Amino acid sequence: MRSYALVGASSRSLAYGLPLSNEYADRARLVGVFDPNPVRAQAVANLCGNPDVFTDFDAMLNTAQPDCVIITTVDRYHAEYIVRALEAGRDVITEKPMAIDAAGCRAILDAERRIGRKITVTFNYRFAPHSSRIRELMQGGIVGEVLSVDFEWFLDTRHGADYFRRWHRKLANSGGLLVHKATHHFDVINWWINQEPEVVYAFGQRRFYGPTREARGERCSTCPHAANCEFFVDYAANPLYKALYFDAEHVDGYHRDSCVFSPEIDIYDTMGVGVRYRDGALLSYSLIAHSSYEGWRATINGTEGRLELEEFQSGSRAAEADHFLNFYNRRGERITYATPKTEGVHGGGDERLMARLFSGQPLPDPLGLMADSWAGAMSVLIGAAANQSISAGRPVTIGELLTP
Repeated sequence: MRSYALVGASSRSLAYGLPLSNEYADRARLVGVFDPNPVRAQAVANLCGNPDVFTDFDAMLNTAQPDCVIITTVDRYHAEYIVRALEAGRDVITEKPMAIDAAGCRAILDAERRIGRKITVTFNYRFAPHSSRIRELMQGGIVGEVLSVDFEWFLDTRHGADYFRRWHRKLANSGGLLVHKATHHFDVINWWINQEPEVVYAFGQRRFYGPTREARGERCSTCPHAANCEFFVDYAANPLYKALYFDAEHVDGYHRDSCVFSPEIDIYDTMGVGVRYRDGALLSYSLIAHSSYEGWRATINGTEGRLELEEFQSGSRAAEADHFLNFYNRRGERITYATPKTEGVHGGGDERLMARLFSGQPLPDPLGLMADSWAGAMSVLIGAAANQSISAGRPVTIGELLTP
């Protein structure tokens, strides 16, 4: 029976810890939870079968002896713990993004080559049936040779604002939304079209969040403007958030409900990216974190036609029973494919991902659902190159980021 340890006690760690301690308990064991904050680590352990709690990473490895560690820390620490786990002879499952910058990617790829252990990057969006259906159609050659992709992702002011309350609001913690959030999007585009990025040019601005209004406080729970603020949240009333964050904040001072109009926010909320791929495809990508509704639209243009894709998570179209894919061929015909919406987290992707990770047996993978470190690096490096491009005002090549 394979054993696992969680590295980083967070709400996201529960996506792994709960299945390990429940439906997969006959095939896998959760043997430890590590976090520098012991209150938060204990809160996660309490919900996941009470494995041992550790505040020292090496002590966790030496005492719990996990076969594999699952990285769910703040993004800035992913590379450090991945490399340390590999060097200790453990396999690694890591949340996206694999790292937040090029240096982290290089360190991980180098350690994996040297040591020979396995890294799995958990891109749950690959597992959503709608996304998997697109991959299947693309593998079948529906558009022919891919010429260009247009992709826009719009976060609403419920979901989008939350990245500006949490640790993600600092570029040094998350790489900004072009890394933390867009790594999902860049990965799925790379996966759909089966090409690798070559050159990136980008623009980014913070226009909506940050110090854009005077009526602001330090955090929602103590804000004098709470009664009149449309962004007010009462996360302390949520028992899970209370246990994970509010009851633990006296240890490290981390506030889960910080003000979205704080002047310390330095990540972008409005972004545009252009990418040229090695095989010639061009990508035009945009991401905003302040939309009136949430979802995404994409088109994939090829020598055989045009595939139009969309999905909505909030707003008037979120209640539709199916996702629709429309293909327009060179004869002027429209062919529509409907994918029924599925229950579960991230469009049912989480549940399918966990089944792959913890089933205890190898499963056929004709679509290439399971992502390795190279796929993880390619998605991160588009975002890292975009950040560098915004800062430097020039195109950035993926090759220069892979070379120290």
